[in-house]
Amino acid sequence: MFEFRLGVDDLAATWFAYSPLQEAVLGLRARRRPSLYPEQRPWIAGWRDRYAALDTELLDVLAAPSGFVPDFLTPRPSVPRPDFGGELARMARTPPEVVRADLLAAYPGGGCPLPPVLAAPIDDPAALAALTARIAEALEAYWTRCLAPAWWPRARSVLEADLAYRGRLLSERGAEGLFADLDGRISWRDGVLRLVDTTPVVQALGTSVVDVAGRGLVLIPTLGGRGAQTDITQDGPPLITYPARGRATMAEGLPGPATPEASPAGLVGLIGPARARLLMLLAAPASTTELAHRLGVTPGAVSRHLGALAAAGLLERTRHGRRVLYRRSGLGDALTAGPEPVPIPTLSGPEGP
Repeated sequence: MFEFRLGVDDLAATWFAYSPLQEAVLGLRARRRPSLYPEQRPWIAGWRDRYAALDTELLDVLAAPSGFVPDFLTPRPSVPRPDFGGELARMARTPPEVVRADLLAAYPGGGCPLPPVLAAPIDDPAALAALTARIAEALEAYWTRCLAPAWWPRARSVLEADLAYRGRLLSERGAEGLFADLDGRISWRDGVLRLVDTTPVVQALGTSVVDVAGRGLVLIPTLGGRGAQTDITQDGPPLITYPARGRATMAEGLPGPATPEASPAGLVGLIGPARARLLMLLAAPASTTELAHRLGVTPGAVSRHLGALAAAGLLERTRHGRRVLYRRSGLGDALTAGPEPVPIPTLSGPEGP
């Protein structure tokens, strides 16, 4: 168990971020145990051949059989929305002694020994530095060839939607309501945030008390976690990762036209099939680019329909940096809740963009 002690100032300085590097690294766990990540299985199948051409000897062991990854591979974000290249460069500068300690913590021996590719350089600082450079190169190739083209735009939208939801929740229910909603492993009482991780490796550590002490606690949604977790060693600034809300929708992000949604019979006649379909998709926030990708049409075509729906009061807009997310308004929710669902045709018909 981990106990994070937060004073009033610490609570005020708690913030949210997501990390593309963390998503790449933690996503490797889905390859080890695909049955636990059903929403990722179609994606993994789609890039199987591209992945096979990478440095799989190394990539396949970055996540231990226990599910842990060495902490240096997932550094705490320094800004809410870091870019992958900057995070990767920062990871590549990790001192050899930190790499060694984190590898041994993730692979503690016994039934979880270090794989040969990681064990060979473990006591040689120069070899560890070379290993870190090789890891960075392998992760960059994995990101470029498998994740960045289609998976990351969809994943980023899910993570952005989570951050938007947490912001609303904090304003409506305060810190206590926010923490209670993050994950079943997390509880909040009397200035202490408790994280109970039932993983045997963590249980063996006993209770770790973490005084935030002005360092700021960052909360990080992820698609690669089954429950809330934190760093194994607690040598760095305090952080907690938790399962992102809406991660089950990842399978909807596959290239090509999405599966037609069902809509109330009267909605199609009222606003047309193209706009009805967009309204059905926007139960969770999404960007113009993401919607275009999911529907297999151009962003310009989607943008015209979004503008019309927003002007009619059926959508709400939320800006996050340079991106705008759309979501159904209360009126939009009411219109999609009709009693007689009918299939919606694809957007390629006469009413489509």
